[in-house]
Amino acid sequence: MEVNVIEEFKSRGYFFQCTDEEALNKLLTNKKVKFYIGFDCTAPSLHVGSLMQIMCLRFLQKLGHTPIVLLGGGTTMVGDPSGKEESRKLLEEKDIKKNIQNIKKVFLKFLSKTGKNKVIFVDNKTWLGKLNYINFLRDYGKHFTINKMLTFDSVKTRLEREQSLSFLEFNYMIFQSYDFLKLFKKHDCLLQIGGSDQWGNIVNGVELIRKITGKSCYGLTTPLITTSSGQKMGKTEKGAVWLDKKMLSPFEYWQFWRNSNDQDVIKYLKLFTELSIDEIKKLEETLSSKINELKILLATETTRLLHGDLDAEIAKKIAKKTFTNKSFSEELPTTLLDIEKLEKGVLLRDILIQIKFANSNSDFRRNLLNFSYRIENEIIKEENKMIYLNDFKNSFLKISFGKKRHHLLKIK
Repeated sequence: MEVNVIEEFKSRGYFFQCTDEEALNKLLTNKKVKFYIGFDCTAPSLHVGSLMQIMCLRFLQKLGHTPIVLLGGGTTMVGDPSGKEESRKLLEEKDIKKNIQNIKKVFLKFLSKTGKNKVIFVDNKTWLGKLNYINFLRDYGKHFTINKMLTFDSVKTRLEREQSLSFLEFNYMIFQSYDFLKLFKKHDCLLQIGGSDQWGNIVNGVELIRKITGKSCYGLTTPLITTSSGQKMGKTEKGAVWLDKKMLSPFEYWQFWRNSNDQDVIKYLKLFTELSIDEIKKLEETLSSKINELKILLATETTRLLHGDLDAEIAKKIAKKTFTNKSFSEELPTTLLDIEKLEKGVLLRDILIQIKFANSNSDFRRNLLNFSYRIENEIIKEENKMIYLNDFKNSFLKISFGKKRHHLLKIK
């Protein structure tokens, strides 16, 4: 069955803008192409803010197209100004290399590394690191006008807010355009996909390829995903929602999706699961009566894609035991406490700040006044509450923050 790729992108919520929609749709329908998405490697893992891009890679690979994952060992050293309000902290090269190796593991959870259209990994440090700056400016710099570069949102926004934009960052869009040209020449890559804030960079790459080679390439952007409350998707009280289980457990990942706002559930089912659009439409009809079942489905399906069937089912069972049966599972996030300190007593406030159930002393007091904390389901009202060894039952103690966040303390 022939798939209209652009229509599928639109129906799932992946489509925002395209350089030539009709021509690209015809190309993707009639030919198997190579396409790329670039990821800078500023941390040891990606977070859910990159998940829609990963789903696009997976979706197109399953249709027979070949994904190229560009891990920006070179551009991470420069810093992308797109969507940023200030310059990004620059990393050491050894840290970037380490991040690249860790991030690759995330992609291999979603993408196939076998077959005719197996995923291709590239690091732009291999060509950007060898550039002769004078020759690069002579050969490619002449194709970029400052006038036009100043009109792109990534630059314009910073300048309008009178926030500094270094010359280093200003070069980023030229490097990204050059990346596209290199991939076009080496891999016959015909399409770049990126977030909506990458539009200017992508258009520059398409134009550079046309000017240098006379050939046509394409760019497509995905929308910025926000929650129904207007927040940037993936930001929580605890920080980023990481895709590496060493940085965020499968249960915490499952719980993130389980806690989605009611208004976001259908949108997230389309974006972040592989349930068909027809299935999701049927589920939408039960939204008001079965919202909790749909949230559990969302959490389980998203966790299954990232962490596998076993971790998804375990997370689901932990949640059922913790929230439905009002008991707890020993696989909840756990902190070890030294037995000698517990004999003397440990201040609860310090523990809550350590496990990020409070950001500060004042945040702790505010939550306490709202009766947000419980120990073994009993509300805590005492500001200077101490935890002692004899408070523990079977070496565990469950602490709760609100109805949805739970943590175990365990005797070390």
